[in-house]
Amino acid sequence: MTESNTLRRVVGAAAIAAPLLHCITDAMEWYHGGFSPLQLWLNYIAFLPMPWLLLGIYAVYAAELTLSALVGALLYGAAFTYFAYTTLFALQSQVLNYEALWQQLGWIYTLHGAAMVVGGLLFVWSAIRSTALPRYAVLLFGTGLLVNLVLALVPAPDILQTVGTAIRNAGIVGMGYALLSGGRARAA
Repeated sequence: MTESNTLRRVVGAAAIAAPLLHCITDAMEWYHGGFSPLQLWLNYIAFLPMPWLLLGIYAVYAAELTLSALVGALLYGAAFTYFAYTTLFALQSQVLNYEALWQQLGWIYTLHGAAMVVGGLLFVWSAIRSTALPRYAVLLFGTGLLVNLVLALVPAPDILQTVGTAIRNAGIVGMGYALLSGGRARAA
């Protein structure tokens, strides 16, 4: 197996597993009406590879994506590095729910949320202009980011953010599937 195939498989598997686990932890949070230690630990495990997912996808398709995809992947990754920290913060501080976490972290959490959206949309802009990734997956990812943005700007229950997250994660899973199934030829 070549180094390129190994990278495709590792990134593809992580791009499926991490977002799926993240969605499961969101469902656990919703079901329990807030955070639990198990849910937070599983969320942390899901967040560990998240900073690297778009960067890994970029590495596989670098010849076909523009510099904006790389910048976007780095911004998105930086945001998720912070989000992994916030999970540990919630565990250590015994924060009860997302709203309480956001109130404790305030503007810096919002700043990282903005970096996630801007970085993700930069990645989408480049990916949609190329033929490297399946269009449906890129559009799902971008739609999820926009849903997260709108729900952050309008008064809505915090749990609705999970809708945008699920759509965004479905897009990443689609990109992961494309990597594992041989790339754009099957996904186009």
